[in-house]
Amino acid sequence: MLSSGVFKLVLVRGPAGFGKTTAMHQLRERFDQAGATTLWLGLEPADNDRSRFLKSLGEAVAVLRPQSPASASPLDAVRVIGSSSSPFVLFLDDMEVIRDPAVIGLLREMVDRLPPHGRIVIGSRSLPDLGVGRLRARGELIEVGVEQLRFTQAETADLFSQLGLNLSDAHVRKLHEKTEGWIAALRLASMVVGRRGIADGFIDSFDGATDAVAEYLSQDVLAHQPDDAREFLLCTSVLRHVSLPACQALLPHLDCVRLFDSLVAGGFFLTPVPGQAGVYRYHSLFGEFLRAQLERTHAGRLQRLHLAASGWYVSQGRPVPAIDHAIEGEDFPQALQLLEAHVDEFLELGRMRLLDRWFDAIALSGLALKPMILVASIWARCFTRGPWEAHKLLEASGIGHSEDAQVRAHVSALKPLLLAMLDQHEEAARVGEEGLAALPTPFPFADSVLINAMANSVMVLGQRQESLRLLDSARRMPDGGAFNRMYSESVGGVADLVRGRLRQAMARFRLAVNATPRTQSYAYTNGNAWAGVLYAGVVYEVNDIEEAEHLLNAYLPLARDVGLPDHMIEGHRIRARVAFGRGDILAAHETLTELEYLGHQRQLPRVVASAQLERARVFTLQGNAVAAQEDLARAADHALWARVDHLLLLAHDCEDLFIGQQRWNIRFRKAADAIGELQHAVERAVAEGRLRRALKLQMLRALAQDSHGEAAAAVATVCEVLASAAPEGFFRLLVDEGPAVAPLVARAMAVLQAGHHAPMVLQHAERILDHFGWAVEAPAAPERGLLQPVEPLTRKELNILQLLAEGYSNTALSEKLFVSDSTVRTHLRNINMKLDTKSRMQAVHYGRLMGLIR
Repeated sequence: MLSSGVFKLVLVRGPAGFGKTTAMHQLRERFDQAGATTLWLGLEPADNDRSRFLKSLGEAVAVLRPQSPASASPLDAVRVIGSSSSPFVLFLDDMEVIRDPAVIGLLREMVDRLPPHGRIVIGSRSLPDLGVGRLRARGELIEVGVEQLRFTQAETADLFSQLGLNLSDAHVRKLHEKTEGWIAALRLASMVVGRRGIADGFIDSFDGATDAVAEYLSQDVLAHQPDDAREFLLCTSVLRHVSLPACQALLPHLDCVRLFDSLVAGGFFLTPVPGQAGVYRYHSLFGEFLRAQLERTHAGRLQRLHLAASGWYVSQGRPVPAIDHAIEGEDFPQALQLLEAHVDEFLELGRMRLLDRWFDAIALSGLALKPMILVASIWARCFTRGPWEAHKLLEASGIGHSEDAQVRAHVSALKPLLLAMLDQHEEAARVGEEGLAALPTPFPFADSVLINAMANSVMVLGQRQESLRLLDSARRMPDGGAFNRMYSESVGGVADLVRGRLRQAMARFRLAVNATPRTQSYAYTNGNAWAGVLYAGVVYEVNDIEEAEHLLNAYLPLARDVGLPDHMIEGHRIRARVAFGRGDILAAHETLTELEYLGHQRQLPRVVASAQLERARVFTLQGNAVAAQEDLARAADHALWARVDHLLLLAHDCEDLFIGQQRWNIRFRKAADAIGELQHAVERAVAEGRLRRALKLQMLRALAQDSHGEAAAAVATVCEVLASAAPEGFFRLLVDEGPAVAPLVARAMAVLQAGHHAPMVLQHAERILDHFGWAVEAPAAPERGLLQPVEPLTRKELNILQLLAEGYSNTALSEKLFVSDSTVRTHLRNINMKLDTKSRMQAVHYGRLMGLIR
């Protein structure tokens, strides 16, 4: 089965001690012998931090990109896995520790996009949320469970024989029955038999159950170790990674060299950490037991051991594990002292999720003695749990009245930032003005955040020149940190995008996403993930769907955690449109339902209304007038949209209630009024410098003109749109208005060619036609009612044509109609033949002109 080219994933699943890791190493040997490149990553709880996971993954897959550029980011590791042309197998052990939705999302993407010669092998105690059912149904999954991992009686006999233990067949059979082939229990039994023999009735009394094994570990394994070895095992179990120097730091009075070498040579308790010479970890089952025993028998020593480990990591310049050990040892003063020494560094690098994890473990009463630490906890909460939680903590903390100059500087930055994230830009600008009056302070990070937050808010309020002035000021700030570089370029990119400068915006967003210096390990996905959804948006705009999805998998979960309204709206809207474009209507509706729920949960009416607007768009493109009108009515909070109309919000630059209503009017034959209203809206957008919005409105105006019978005017308008869109690369802005765009562009091609327009404009038009599967040379379609089918369509063909118009893919059609893909393709060929069309898009267009479908 493993030689089959079909499977993508091997899942090795079972409880602790069933030999999952051993089985995976055996698989690795087989793949190595077959000539595949094998990669190993042992997962830890800390890998729930996306940054840490991507760093570890990047190190594991480095062999697949030996000549990667120095500028490569950790997130590129996922791309490397998806694009490798040579056979490889990635092993991920201890998958059960991963809980973070974003990390799981990245793993799902890796599985979904594995190249033909790539495989992933996962070891886990539980069933991972990686779409296992779908993989199983497609025959792309091999499952190795408890039954396959259990030793057979013959394998049990071989184990004892290899260990030099001569047991009778009856004894082997009895031990096998008692342990049910559980490998850990058999190994423990072999140790006891090797030491005590079988004369004392040990086999008759042995119980292979988990509790009993723990008892034997205590009584027959640990208790029979020499005193120094027992002390060594118990005390070093506090280390996640066991190395000789770390052990010597914890136990300087012991002969650690001898004990460590003996433990490694035994090969039973320790397993090597791949890629780290001389570094090991305790087998999970035994490590858990040792730590429980240590806490039970040497509780008073536990804190001292963690403090010693913390001190050793400090001496090695590794503050993260140093703080971890201080917290685990409940030595909160030491943890706070270390945090205070490194808090600026963690803030500037955007290590918000890591900070939040630490603050969760430390009582706030302890933090009250450290005002700057409390400030850092508010920053961390803002970017992990959202601005509402951070705002509550800020108000409850009392630090707003602090006399400490550094604390005051941070509070001045936090207040407008949190208000803007809570969608209160007017109040944010007012509060921020007070803070600007006190600049500069000796604290560049806080000053830079304040300036950037104000640049963002005044831009939203329409004060573009003031926003640009503030951004220039922020860029000149010394030592503002990576987070602020990201923030400045993100706000600047939004300003460019709104003005129609797509290429410049893309460059800024790319810089923002990569803002952290490459010398830092966690360069790509913490605080600077703010820019990730923005970058995904422009990548989607130029129709790089795969890259947009890749970015959203990494960054949209963070946007949901943080609760940034425009980021949530943009990210979910793109994801819904990608699903709709692929014909996965159910996934599109699920995405919009999730967005609507998030809006209600976070008490963000703008988010709720945006989900309803996008759902109305889906129904409009499907031709469902009633459902579309219902969702438009639900979204029509006039007070909300009146406020939005006076603000420059990225999520509504090209999607608001006005646009949704005009789209409905155009589609359902009420285009006459839309033409004039859209013209006024275009003029206003141009006057305000919102050229991207003007392009969207112009495209809608062309569709309205065409729907109203003003064919020549519609073509002229489309030519103007293409001439403006082509130089910057605007694509989805046009094609997302649906198949009705294609015949307009096809008719405009003749005008463009006759007018000797720039090749760039013609190529852009051809790209649009290619997207819809529309022949470039397609003649102008006859007027409505003049076309007739070559041959009448059957009832089933009419049904399929209507479903095509609603956006269903071939796969979705086969599932909905309970027929095979080949049957769907046969029906599509018949429909094209009867309608004299060349593609599904053209068939839908002609079907509507003929009055066959809505």
